[in-house]
Amino acid sequence: MIGDVLAFDIETIPDAKLGRRLYDLSDDLPDEDVVRAMEQLRMQKTGGHLFQPLYLQKVVCISVVYHTESVLVAKSLEDIDADERTIIRNFFDGIERAAPRLVTWNGNGFDLAVLNYRAMYHGICAARFWETGDNEREFRYNNYISRYHERHLDLMDVLSRYNPRASAGLDDFSTMLGFPGKPEGMSGGEVWPAYRDGRLAEIREYCETDAISTYLVFLRFEFLRGNLLREEYVELCDQLQSYLEEEDKAHFRDFLTRWDRENDPVG
Repeated sequence: MIGDVLAFDIETIPDAKLGRRLYDLSDDLPDEDVVRAMEQLRMQKTGGHLFQPLYLQKVVCISVVYHTESVLVAKSLEDIDADERTIIRNFFDGIERAAPRLVTWNGNGFDLAVLNYRAMYHGICAARFWETGDNEREFRYNNYISRYHERHLDLMDVLSRYNPRASAGLDDFSTMLGFPGKPEGMSGGEVWPAYRDGRLAEIREYCETDAISTYLVFLRFEFLRGNLLREEYVELCDQLQSYLEEEDKAHFRDFLTRWDRENDPVG
């Protein structure tokens, strides 16, 4: 089977507080105006890109699908009103305790880079994530840091064979495989406006959906390379479906409605 797996996704917004400090902007300026100024400065520097550099991305949500032999859960870390430091510390504390296999879509290019920048910013220790064998010998041959080890599996990276020109977006790729993809009404570009309007619950639901999609793509990948038999793949999909049905949350119900399992070519 697949062992202990933590498939996850993060959502971020521009860090207005840090933007004030870096660009010497007034403390009296509202966050919305600070972000607008940050975007203008970014456009001038890059020639048209509004997206802030990764160290200026503030984490507002980390959502996970955590699977072990006895546990399956899909959720966002911490309560809805938790601050960024608490959310990130929770994430790295989980790695410290259990050392699960991490599964992401573009985690090397975004999620883990952001989390490490922001962990340093908040003074968070992530010793086991950075372990390379000095204290735990098995990490010498399979750790989170090496791009070509599988303690962290970046599905986009591996499936494109480390070629940026061959990469795909999670939504398009998961939809291609017959999985539901992203819900209507939310995208990465909508996270900041949604956060500004106090719609953090919607952001968390959107992030949880992406984490579930990442987990399903992972299951199909494990079948692709022979690590899951057909019946094992079906069993794990059944397990996820049952969990989402039992949780009976609106965004899970929507996901299940759009999940066309009858046409899954694996089963």
